[in-house]
Amino acid sequence: MKVLISTSLLFFLTFTSFAQQKTINNPARATTPRIIPGAERIAVYLPLIKGKKVGLLCNQTSMVGNTHLVDTLRKLGIDIHVIFGPEHGFRGNASAGEKVGNYIDKETGIPVISLYGSKHAPDSNDLKDIDVLVFDIQDVGARFYTYILSLQHFMEAAFENSKPLMILDRPNPNGFYVDGPVLDMKYKSGVGPQPVPVVYGMTIAEYAFMIAGEKWLSTKANTKYAYYKYAQNSADTAFHFQVIKCANYTHKSKYVLPVRPSPNLPEIQSIYLYPSTCFFEGTVLSEGRGTPKPFEIFGDPLLPKNLYSFTPEPNEGAKSSKHYGKKCYGWNLHGTPAQVLAKINGRIQLKWLMEAYRLYPKKDSFFLIPKSGKMEESFITKLAGNNDLWQQIKAGKSEEEIRASWEPQLSEFKKIRQKYLLYEDF
Repeated sequence: MKVLISTSLLFFLTFTSFAQQKTINNPARATTPRIIPGAERIAVYLPLIKGKKVGLLCNQTSMVGNTHLVDTLRKLGIDIHVIFGPEHGFRGNASAGEKVGNYIDKETGIPVISLYGSKHAPDSNDLKDIDVLVFDIQDVGARFYTYILSLQHFMEAAFENSKPLMILDRPNPNGFYVDGPVLDMKYKSGVGPQPVPVVYGMTIAEYAFMIAGEKWLSTKANTKYAYYKYAQNSADTAFHFQVIKCANYTHKSKYVLPVRPSPNLPEIQSIYLYPSTCFFEGTVLSEGRGTPKPFEIFGDPLLPKNLYSFTPEPNEGAKSSKHYGKKCYGWNLHGTPAQVLAKINGRIQLKWLMEAYRLYPKKDSFFLIPKSGKMEESFITKLAGNNDLWQQIKAGKSEEEIRASWEPQLSEFKKIRQKYLLYEDF
C-alpha cells in the first residue's frame, strides 16, 4: 500500500505540549522550565512506533536523560531493527573524517550500518524490512558540521523509498543568531551541502522542514515529498514526515549540551567558538586538535613566540592532525561560557583569522593549497562556501567590508528561514 501523510495529524502531534514539565535544578532559576528534547517526549511518539520495525539514525548524543535512546526504546518493547551511524560512528568515538564500517553492536546485538564509509545513505536493501525511520542526533548549528548532510541523505532515502520518517528534535546551542556567508552552490561539498550561511539559527527539525519545503533534496525525494505533503492519510500509515518538537525551547535559549556532540567539541565553549575558529582548518595553523581545548586554542610554530604556546599531541579523537609534537604559538580563547559568549557577541568573528594571517610570515602558504593548485578547490573555499574569503583577507579587506559582501544573500536566507521556524525567534 502507498505510504501517505495526514497534514492535520502532522501538525497536531508536532505542536502537542508535553503535559508534565520539569524545572532546572537551580534555586535562583527555579521557575525556569527545563528544555526537553523531542526524544524525551516519549508519550507523544511511542504510539506511532509501537509494533513497528524501526531504523534509527543516532549517535552518542541520542540520550533520554541518562539512558541512550536505543536502550530506552528497547526497554519499552520497541523493535530497533537496525542502527545507522553518522560521522564519528554510532558510539561517537571515531576521529573526524575517519571512515567507519558496518558491524554488530556488542552491547545490543543490533546491526549497525555506517553512513560515513562506503555510502552516505541507506539503500533500498537496508530499508526493505523497515516500517519507520527515526532520526535523533544533536546538531551544533554550523553549516560545516556534517550531521545536516547526514540528515539530508536520510530524508532522501526515506522519501525515495516511501518510508515514514520521524525526527526527534533537539535544541541548537548556536540557534540564537544567524550569520556568515551563504554557500554558493558552485562550491557544494560535504561540509557545505545547501545554500545556507555558516550559522543558520535553526534546530535540526526546522532545517529538515526547510530543505524539504525549498526542494533542496534529490529530484525524486522532492517529488515524493510534494505528493505526500498534500495526500490523505491511509489506514496502515499514521504519518510520513513527522517531527516531535522540543518543549520549553526558543531561539533565545542558551542550551548546554549534556553530551559532547563529537570528540573535538568537548564543551559548550568550543561549540560557541566553532563557527568562527573552524576556518583555521583551511589554513596551516593548528585549530587545537590534539589538545584539551580544540577550537578554543589555535596557532602555529612560525607565529611570534610571545603569544600563547601549546603543543598538540595525538589523542583518541584526533589521531592525526597538524603540528603534532611541535610547539605552537597563537591564541587561547577559553573562558567561562558567559565570557566566550561575550567574545563572539552574537556573530561570526573573523578578527582571529585576519590577525593570524597578518602575523604569519609565509603568507603565500597560510591558506592550504589543494593538490590541484586551484584555490577554488581548497578547503578554506569549502568552509567559507565561496572563493572570496581567502582573497578578501589577502587583499587586506576590513572585517566590516567582508561582512558587507555577505549581503543580500544573508538577508534573503533570513526570509526563507522564517517560514520554517517551529519556535519563538530571538
